Order: sequence, then structure tokens, then C-alpha cells
Amino acid sequence: MLRELLFVTFLHLGSCSVDGFQKFGTQIGQAPLLERFFWRTMDFAYPDEGSRKLAMMKGDYVPENALPVGIEIWRNKLFVTIPRWRNGIPATLNYISLDANRGGSPKLTPYPNWAQNKAGACGSAITTAYRIHADVCDRLWVLDTGTIGIGNTTIQACPYTLNVFDLTTDKILRQYRLKAEDINMNTFIANIAVDLGKGGCEDAFAYMSDELGYGLIVYSWEQNKSWRITHSYFMPDPLAGDYNIGGLNFQWGEEGIFGMSLSPISVSGYRTLFFHPLSSRREFAVSTRILRDEKLSQDSYHEFQVLSERGQLGHCTASVMDENGLQFFNLIDQNAVGCWNSALPYAPENHAVIARHDEAMIFPADVKVNRGMLWIMSDRMPVFLLSTLNYSDVNFRVLTVPVRDAIAGTVCESSPWAVLPCCGSNEVRSRGWQRLQVSL
Repeated sequence: MLRELLFVTFLHLGSCSVDGFQKFGTQIGQAPLLERFFWRTMDFAYPDEGSRKLAMMKGDYVPENALPVGIEIWRNKLFVTIPRWRNGIPATLNYISLDANRGGSPKLTPYPNWAQNKAGACGSAITTAYRIHADVCDRLWVLDTGTIGIGNTTIQACPYTLNVFDLTTDKILRQYRLKAEDINMNTFIANIAVDLGKGGCEDAFAYMSDELGYGLIVYSWEQNKSWRITHSYFMPDPLAGDYNIGGLNFQWGEEGIFGMSLSPISVSGYRTLFFHPLSSRREFAVSTRILRDEKLSQDSYHEFQVLSERGQLGHCTASVMDENGLQFFNLIDQNAVGCWNSALPYAPENHAVIARHDEAMIFPADVKVNRGMLWIMSDRMPVFLLSTLNYSDVNFRVLTVPVRDAIAGTVCESSPWAVLPCCGSNEVRSRGWQRLQVSL
């Protein structure tokens, strides 16, 4: 901790423009955030202006109703998802060409096309997508919740369906409809993690977190089969349901298992899944050896591990872990992103805030790592849902910072001991986990 205090300086540099990009000096951390893209309202790449005006006149496109919540990067594409929480969302799964757009406020192009983004076209289009994942096999994993609306306005227009695209051809490789026993009357799934094992592209599992139904749905690509896991660790902490974000105080006390991240693969062929309820300040973990085995997953309560709390301002949305075992997590109470080097025990003294900005990072909703670059989506979600956004202001941003620069001088930069092999009787030991287990 002393080392971190010596090297991490507290500053606010304001903002400046460099090579056409906006740069924000973070209020904590050494590396400036690069504002790659920004929007006051989201716009779409209609074939022509006449089509756009017609969509607006018919109510098919209402600019103020679109809130971006998820991002993913694949080669020259930045994917952006917009759920159909309100009317007037023409496409839920979209992308931006990174070749054609260096910055600014680019219009979104529906992926793979307009027709496959038609609301309520069950089996042939995606109604609502949240967070998505592109794997190393050039596949895009998209769970269509099939819902229109949010909260009491929700309509289940189509069944929950997992869609997997071939990104090299933009064609659907597989659609899998979740079984009735995979969900319940409260189900709301907004996150997906994809686990590739030593067996290559066929050895793939998807983990989908049921935030309001308090479950984890596992899908096996090879078996083309799914199953549901329940555990008390998926539930919210009743003491962590109060939030203060964007000048608003509100209560989201029902929010259970939300963000997930996967460790690098261990010598045994398994990973560790880290997860947390949204209304919680604590992280949990389990070996994918448990999750991948349908029978074992139903009777392995004690294989799930409890980690330390992140601290009082520790509500977290999305998280991601890179190939080096560095976890990054969005700290929504702090308008910030934190990091943890998994070579160290999971504890507040081994966490660092690597970026924070009280304007540009109000409600960081998603975070990704791609080729050494950290990508952050901020969207002011609570203001959108509970108050009114100022549409003359910038509301939505995609920010980037190199991982190496972000962690420089922090406790996340290096580990005090070598990488340790995972597994044994308790397999949830990624790198420093063997030391961590002693304190559990």
C-alpha cells in the first residue's frame, strides 16, 4: 500500500484535445483517459436521411430513449448494445467501424443487419441484447433476453435465446433457446462470460448470470445443453442496496449476481469464475471444474468461495480479467475503475483505483480488455432511469487507456511472488490463490 501511495498521484488535469481525441486527466492514477467516442444521444446509420426522418415520425426511432450498456471489440469493430427499455430503439446489437471512425460521435450500424434487429421477430432477430462476448474463435456470443421494457413495463416478446455469430461471415452459427427450467418468473440476465478450455473452440461454455432470479445458467457448446445452478452467494446483500450516483440517491436492493470474470486457464485445464452481486461489495469465486459438470454443479455448495469486501464504496457492475490475471472492475459509486492482480490475495490493500473522473465516468457500465488496451463504457444509467438526462450535454462515452499505463506504479503492476499452479482439492486458486485459501 505504501508503494501505491508513493507512486499514484492525485490530480485533476481537466481535459484537452490530442490528435482529434479528447483526453481526460483522471482524478486518480497517472494515465490519462482517451475519449474515443462520445454521444449526447445515440444515432443510427440509416440508408438515407429520408429513412431516418420516417423512422422518427413513426416512433421507430426516438433518440432520447436509447441507452448504450455494453461494448465488445473484435478486430476493426466496436460493438455497442442498446436494450429496448423504451420505445423507439431501431437496433439492439450494433457496431462502429474503427477503421472509418477515429473519434467523434459515429452513427451505429445494426449488426449483422437491420432485419436481424427487428423487435419481437422470434427466431430470426434479436430483440434485446445487453453485454456480449467475442471469443478467440471469432465467434460473437449474444444472449437475446427477448424483452421489451424494464421493470413493471417488461414484456417477454420472445424466449431467452443464445445467439452465436461467426464474425468472419456475419452469419449465425447457432441459436439455443434456454429451457423452461433454466429461468424463473423473476429472471433477468444482463451478463455473459465465455470459457474456452484446452479442447479448443468446441470446448466452450457460456455462463449467464440471472440478476433478479438469483441463478447461473451454464451452456455447453459441445453438448448443446444448458443447466441452472443456484447458490445463496448469488443473492444481494440486504445491507448493500443503497446507492448514491450522479447526484441521485436510490435503492436497488434486489440486484443479485451480475458481473463475472474468468481467470487464465490453469495447468489442470480449468479456470476460476469470479462473480459478484450488484447489490454487494464482496467478490465470490468457483472453479469451472464445478460449473462444467452438470451433476457436480448441483451439489457443490462448499466449492464456492467467499472473498473479501471491496470497501464501503464497492458496488461493481462489469468486470474482466486479462490473460495475465489482471482483473479490472467498474466501481460505480466512485465513477471509477479498479484493478486487482490475482497473484495477490483478494483484499482492499491489493486493489487500486486506476482511473476516476466525476464527469466522464458517471456510471461505468461495461469494461473490456483487448490487445493490451482497456475499454470503458460510461452511460449515466441511473440518471436515465430515475431522472432526466441533459441531452445538450455528453451523456455516453467510450474511453480507453493502455493497461500498462493504467497500472503503472500501483499494486497491480507486479506481484511479490511467482505464478502458482491452480487446483488440488480446492481448485479455485488462480496464481496467488494458494496463499489466499489459508485466510478463508
